Order: sequence, then C-alpha cells, then structure tokens
Amino acid sequence: MTLHAFWGQSWGNGRRFAPVYLEFFPQMALTDTACKNAKCDPAKPRTRFADAGGLYLEVVSTGGKHWYWKYRFGGKEKRIALGAYPGVPLAKARRDRDAARDVLKAGSDPVQAKKEAKEAHVRAAGNTFELLARQWHTGWKDAHSERHADYVLRRLELDAFPVIGNMPIRDVTAHDLVRMARKIEARGARDIAQRVWQSCGQVFEYAATVVDEAGEQMVSRNPSKDLRPSVALKPRKKTHYARVESKEMPELLRKIEAYAGGPATRLAMKLMALTFVRTGELIGARWDEFDLEAEEWRIPAERMKMKTPHIVPLSKQALEVLAAIHELRGLSGLLFQGERDHEKPMSNGTILGALKRMGYAGRMTGHGFRGVASTILHELGHRHDIIELQLAHQERDEVSAAYNFATYLPQRRKMMQQWADHLDQLRAGAKILPFKAA
Repeated sequence: MTLHAFWGQSWGNGRRFAPVYLEFFPQMALTDTACKNAKCDPAKPRTRFADAGGLYLEVVSTGGKHWYWKYRFGGKEKRIALGAYPGVPLAKARRDRDAARDVLKAGSDPVQAKKEAKEAHVRAAGNTFELLARQWHTGWKDAHSERHADYVLRRLELDAFPVIGNMPIRDVTAHDLVRMARKIEARGARDIAQRVWQSCGQVFEYAATVVDEAGEQMVSRNPSKDLRPSVALKPRKKTHYARVESKEMPELLRKIEAYAGGPATRLAMKLMALTFVRTGELIGARWDEFDLEAEEWRIPAERMKMKTPHIVPLSKQALEVLAAIHELRGLSGLLFQGERDHEKPMSNGTILGALKRMGYAGRMTGHGFRGVASTILHELGHRHDIIELQLAHQERDEVSAAYNFATYLPQRRKMMQQWADHLDQLRAGAKILPFKAA
C-alpha cells in the first residue's frame, strides 16, 4: 500500500490547489486471515485495508480495528461505521454493507437512517436523557415552588432536550454538555447555560439510582462533574454595579421620596433601600413570605442566589412601607405586580428605569443599594460577619444552612432598625453619630 502526495497541481483555469494526499487501496478482496493479520503502518495513525464495493477495515495505531463503508449521498462522500472487528467478522460486515446500500438505493442516507433507528430504539427502551430528566423532575418538583419547577423544566425543554434529549443517557459525555452550554452561551445567556448544566447534573444523579430492565444502573457516573461549566464557557467579566457614594445618599433618598412615577415603584425603591436585598429577591416577593407579627421577611431557598433560606428582620419603617404597599395590592399574591400581567412580578428594569429618570443613569442601580449599605454599616461600626450574613453573601452547605440563616438574628434585628433610623436621619439632613459597638 502506497501513499502519494500531489503538490500544487494546476486545473485548466490556471488555479492551483492545496496539497492533497490520496491513499490507494489494493483491489483484492479481504480474507479472514488478512483481517486478523492487518496491522497499522507505524508511520501513520491509521491504515485502511479495502475489501470491495467501498467496504474497508481501518486499523488505528493503538490496535483497534473498525469496519466502514464509503458511499456518496447528495453529492458528498460519506462513510458509515459498521462495527469493530473481530466482534463484527468479515461476512457480517459485508451483509451490513449490502443492507446500507439498499437504504441508499431507496433514496435515504444510511447514516441518518441508522441514527433514526437508534433513537427509535432508545425511546422504546425508555433510557434517553429526556425521559430520565422528566422522571427526575416529576419527583423533584414537589419540594419546590410551582414557579421555580416550571422554570427548570422549561429550560430543559428549550436548551437541553434539543441537544442531548434523544441520546441514551449512558452515552452523554461532558463534551455533549459543553456543546449544549456553548449553544446557550452563544445567544448571550451565560447564566442560563450554567443553570441548565446544574439541572443536567441533578438528572444524572437521579439516573444513578435507577436500574434498567437488565438490573443495571442507568448511569454509573455523572459527566457534569468531569468539567466545571466555568471552564467550558467564556470567562465572565467581573461586574461592578454602579452605586452612589455615601455622601450622595441623602439627596437620593429625598428624590425617592418625591418620585412622581408609579407609587408601587417608589415604594419598591424605599423597601430596597431599607432591606438591601437583591433586585430579583425584591420584585419576586410574595405576601406569604412575610410574618408581620414576628416582623420578619423569610425568603425561601429557591429564590435566593445561595439556594438557602434567608431572614430579613423588618424595621418599623419597613413595616410602614409594607402597609402602604398592601393598600395598592390586587388579587395577586405578589407585592409588586407587573403592569400588564398581575400574575407576574414587576419587570427587572423598573427600578433601574426609575433611577435613570431621577438622574442616576450609570451612577446607581438597584443592586447598588447593597454596596452602599455595606459601606455605611461598616463605617458606623457594625461587625463585618453580621453585615455579610444580612447581605446573604456567605455560601452555606446543606448541613449548616438551616442553622446559619438564623445566626446572629437578634444582632441583625438591632442593626436593621438602626439602619432604617440612619436613613431617616440622612433624608432629613441630621447630623449622624457613629454606632458604638458593644
């Protein structure tokens, strides 16, 4: 067997083309002995041994031997894998070649036909990623809010199932998850790509507890753990949320008080300043999360960034704002309803838009209240660990989460009331005295 290279040959129009390597196969049909003795050329990563009618045995440098049939479809040269030798002997490889040729004669692409047949078999066997994912979701959703459960399923349906849904779950690799995640990232939704990756990981963990008809685990390992999504995706540029300086807060607070836009937006900004929760946590707030007698706002884990419950002690000023919001409420369970659909929360950009109209475009965001609160509370002498707990910055594991979310609650109550009193003083322009820690 020889290998020839043609360099810079010319076509009739005078153009030259790139180097082309053509491998010539011997014209004699293979025998069982030839297949058994076939070895890869040491100088090449793979060597092909031709049989007849486009069938050939490919031997790779590592010793593996695989059958392929070469054909043309739609004007393009293609090949179909027919199995590994000696598991697929010469006689069966020829029969499979003939069967694929019949599919081609019928006008179909043998590769596509094989793929569709495999998918149909997998669906019938009930072990595709999509089927296992739906089984997982049916049990998982009972422990989560209906809204969050619907969101997770919708993300799987839109982003995961089109890429890996029809694959046997055993065959899904980290590379397939990377393909899926990068497709989501390509439309500018990097955060969603990470969330879908995490949901897929939970599906694999569930599948490890399920056995097939033969009594074997659906999966023995979780490919989502082979690679972190942060490695597969483009690095995230660190975001520094715009926020005013501490000395600018009095003017901002007075402008919020005099805001001429919708009353719900004005009250939302006031509550955000008093509680310094994240924007998503504020606009998604529901009345059943508030215990007004205990003067607490308990945000459930599924609505928190760290996925653990969070307590916001309510100052007297915050309770007054809640009373004003309650007078505006409709039939929805949400504090801040959307303008058109009252079953959906206020838009994420409502507060940002209000701040822009007040002259703070590029200078302040809803998230900026958190940074300002952290800075001022530190300046007033409050303890760093208590401030961080109230900001819900600490990551907490499952064992300690139930304890930590209520840690230092008496101290946090005192701090939140002093924070609200401090905002009143800032708004009124009174002289501020630093807090003296005990």
